[in-house]
Amino acid sequence: MATLSGHETAAPREATPRAETPEERRARYDSDDVRSLRERVRDTTWRRRIAAHRSTDHAYRVAVGVVGGLVVAFGLVTIPLPGPGWLTVIAGLFVLASEFTWAERLLEFTKKHVSRWTAWVARQPLWVRLLLALATAAFVYGVVVVTLHLIGIPGWVPGWVPLWR
Repeated sequence: MATLSGHETAAPREATPRAETPEERRARYDSDDVRSLRERVRDTTWRRRIAAHRSTDHAYRVAVGVVGGLVVAFGLVTIPLPGPGWLTVIAGLFVLASEFTWAERLLEFTKKHVSRWTAWVARQPLWVRLLLALATAAFVYGVVVVTLHLIGIPGWVPGWVPLWR
């Protein structure tokens, strides 16, 4: 505590922690034993063999980009539908992160925010978690009903199911 004219005052608050710069992150990764997914893949024998030839290395990177991009795109399309939409997006990011630094950073960002969201939900009272579950179920139900309305209801759906016909 500092004193000012005989009265105690509170110490100045510390500034909020600033974001880590890319240079600081690289230095942190270089200073310890943390190795990225891309580095671990790069150091394998089969990957070194592919990288030894420029044409095969380029073709491999293009193939990884196309496959990873398709998996991410499929995951993004299936997010509102019931099923593992986000899991598919993260799997596609893993594929892309094996070759591309930007995908590795995006995957790190995604994992950090998913963990923060999960921790936040876990700290909430039961009624908030139930409300979130109910809102999610209502959203999924709405997406399924609208999708079936737009593409048509398959013939195998029994007539007593209360959907548009």
